[in-house]
Amino acid sequence: MQWNCSCWKGRWLCMVLLIALCPLILCQKIGDPYKILGIHRRATLPEIRKAYRQLAKEWHPDKNEDPNAESRFVEIKQAYELLSDAERRQAYDLYGITNEDDHMYKQRHDYSQYARFSNDPFDFFSAHFRAQDQDITLFHILSVTTRHFENNILEKSVHTPALVLFYTDWCFDCVRSASAWRKLVEALQPLGITLATVHAGHESSLARRIGVHGVPCLTFILDKQIYIYKDSLASLPKILEYIRWKFPYKMIHNLNDGNSDAFLNDFEDNKVKALIFEERHVIRLRYLITAFHYRDWVSFAFVDISVRNTQNLTARYNVQRNMDTMVLIKEDSLEPAATVSTTEIPTQTLTQLIEANQILTLPRLSSQSVLDTVCPVEWRATRRRLCCVVITKDSHVLRDLRPLARRAPERLRYAYLYAHKQPDFVTALANGSGIDISSIEHRIVVIWRREATRVQFEWLNESWPSCARCEDDPTYQQRVNETTRALEQLVKRLLKPNEVVAYEAHVQELLDEAAKSAIWRAFLKVGEWSERAILALKTQHAISAISVLATVALVLAIGYLMAYLIRVEEESIQRQKQERSQNGANKTEPQPEMRLHELRAEKYNGLVRLQKPGCRTIVLLVDMQSRVQLLSKFHKIVWPYRKNKTLVFAYLCVERGVEWFKRVLELSLGGGALRINARNCVGTVLALNPHRKYFCIYHAKHPECAKPHKRMTRMTRSLGGGVVDPEAGAFIGFTTDPESSDDELYDPPVLLQENLLDGLENWLDRLFEGSTHRYYVNYWPDMTTK
Repeated sequence: MQWNCSCWKGRWLCMVLLIALCPLILCQKIGDPYKILGIHRRATLPEIRKAYRQLAKEWHPDKNEDPNAESRFVEIKQAYELLSDAERRQAYDLYGITNEDDHMYKQRHDYSQYARFSNDPFDFFSAHFRAQDQDITLFHILSVTTRHFENNILEKSVHTPALVLFYTDWCFDCVRSASAWRKLVEALQPLGITLATVHAGHESSLARRIGVHGVPCLTFILDKQIYIYKDSLASLPKILEYIRWKFPYKMIHNLNDGNSDAFLNDFEDNKVKALIFEERHVIRLRYLITAFHYRDWVSFAFVDISVRNTQNLTARYNVQRNMDTMVLIKEDSLEPAATVSTTEIPTQTLTQLIEANQILTLPRLSSQSVLDTVCPVEWRATRRRLCCVVITKDSHVLRDLRPLARRAPERLRYAYLYAHKQPDFVTALANGSGIDISSIEHRIVVIWRREATRVQFEWLNESWPSCARCEDDPTYQQRVNETTRALEQLVKRLLKPNEVVAYEAHVQELLDEAAKSAIWRAFLKVGEWSERAILALKTQHAISAISVLATVALVLAIGYLMAYLIRVEEESIQRQKQERSQNGANKTEPQPEMRLHELRAEKYNGLVRLQKPGCRTIVLLVDMQSRVQLLSKFHKIVWPYRKNKTLVFAYLCVERGVEWFKRVLELSLGGGALRINARNCVGTVLALNPHRKYFCIYHAKHPECAKPHKRMTRMTRSLGGGVVDPEAGAFIGFTTDPESSDDELYDPPVLLQENLLDGLENWLDRLFEGSTHRYYVNYWPDMTTK
């Protein structure tokens, strides 16, 4: 939004309009008002006003030339208006309701009609249900929309668990469960659990997406996972046990005298240690919820002071047996950072104590969230925040730096960083200052984060002294003191508003050192559920666990049995195949085969005259010279037709059957005697239909033209023409008649014996289609033996 004001009066008019239009600019979410004003959540009203005055003066468009100054000023104004209103601030603290959400709430349905009662004749029934109706109004008071559920409850469930009840208006089960819901609200809301309701009729899409099976339906939201509680709402202990069961497994360690030292001295997880002492076997739900909320910063452990093996641990921190105690421990396990003891520690007291001590004295920059907390972004030079980072490979050499970190001023924090785990960050600093990365170990760098990805920094000339056992070495102590003085002088100089920092670099986000791979997470999940199943066998979940295990075992047994039967069947089939291959003569199922019969006088009646109707005999004419080659090729061509029971395949030797072939041709022409050359007949195929007394003929030089009689005449001429010493299986061509026309003159190329049957496949296709020409005879002539 651009303001064109030519004088100071115009500018002030613009500012008045800007402030007046603030409620109309709230169509966009303002974010966290505490972060906008730079205050903590427990800030009082005077502190809020003081922060607002400072920021408003700094971001006033007349005093700040930043292009985003106007939008930033409006955002500061909105945050102040929200936090200065007690009701709106409470709504935001409990439910995250901003002005945008307030607008959504104003658009909700009016449920005030449910609290009215009419003076009708049936007022007895309204009086009977008046108390119930007053209880169900709590559903309407806590009702949220789909947008609020997704943007606030679901997003914040990463740290704050929530219970959401789905209900409808005219639902008697909802009315009966109203008192149980009120008890849940009174019991769990003070513990830090968000409680809300959703009208399943008005927000039907959300109910379908979650899988609400009916109303009332209670859902538990934890770490963006939605769990549906399927039991009755009447039993509060069952609901609490269900909630406890859904929290991460082993989030809280069980501590005793035997394993306490290993837990208290291990700070590689970069977390503050919190010990909860109770005289009971199971930790209270309020402490479990608090541990979940701060699990990224604090590692919790539970100590049961009623057992004997925790007496030493209890005596070390002076814990009273009849009170709950929480001890916060930083790097020095002998001196607690904070301690609180009372009958039941309130959630607010837990929150205040942990937030004041949730960061170690000398934390490690192990992730981007740690960097943002320890070294926050501050672009203003007057309020710059510095971070002294020691780059090392071993944190034990920095024990002498902790006293310096404890007395650091407000705008200065000390930390260390592992060079081998954050190589990109270290490389960016080395390249930005031009120093050798191999000499960067134990070096100290003072960082000022002006932007999220841009830092200004300076290196301390001296490295931090490193020595494993040099407490009594005066030289080592002298080096520590000199380095400390040099570091304090450098920090004091850089905290001045007008001081220029020497180097600048663009850095990427830090790697999360605690992140686990997908395979490792899956392995941990399997181990977690295995331990949960074993634990369930000792509790009231034993029946459910045994049922699940029995079901899994039954499924595995059935799967194994089916796999075994399939394997047995496959082995049986393989044995049968081997037996059939070894005993081919004794096969029970004969393989389909094809035999070529020789057409001679003894088989003439069976192959031709006595054939059944619909059957045909395919005959190939060969001689002794071409017999082997042509029969092999003929067998290969007709092999696909071997299963056709209407076909019989045979061959005829022209040396013995040429007279029969000649007689068949004469009967089809109806003329006189023909002169046939037996060598020219080789490669001819006859398709005989004995019952209907016709045949079809194939020959490599037999043209299928529109004049069948001339075609047959030409064929007989070619078969009867004189041949002068032809090649084996070759033809000299057709002889021409002087009276034939020019279109009948044809000089074919010479064909070799291996090419005589090249066109037989296509001819067989036409034969079975019925497109070949048929030559009829009055009878089938006799076949005599030479």
